[in-house]
Amino acid sequence: QVQLAESGGGLVQAGGSLRLSCAVSGSTRSISVIGWFRQAPAKQRELVALISTTGSPNYADSVKDRFTISRDNAKNTVYLQMNNLKPEDTAVYYCYYRDLASYWGQGTQVTVSS
Repeated sequence: QVQLAESGGGLVQAGGSLRLSCAVSGSTRSISVIGWFRQAPAKQRELVALISTTGSPNYADSVKDRFTISRDNAKNTVYLQMNNLKPEDTAVYYCYYRDLASYWGQGTQVTVSS
């Protein structure tokens, strides 16, 4: 089993920044993909950013050039630095981890006020 513990959400004004963290624990494997999805009210969950063990990131077009994903393999932690936040970034952000199975965190609320 794998457990994901998210932190770093909150309320910020448009143009501001937040950093999300997700610590992974349990029976992890050396090769994995980890990252973030988000779900706004009345919308489907969507990809934000993923990063592989080798460090290759993949971003949604809507967050490119504003968000940066990184991972610290020694700490089994993934980070999402979010800059120039917009009201449309408001959502619950879920940490996601996949090796032979997929796991989700509980979610952390990000609210961007205009």
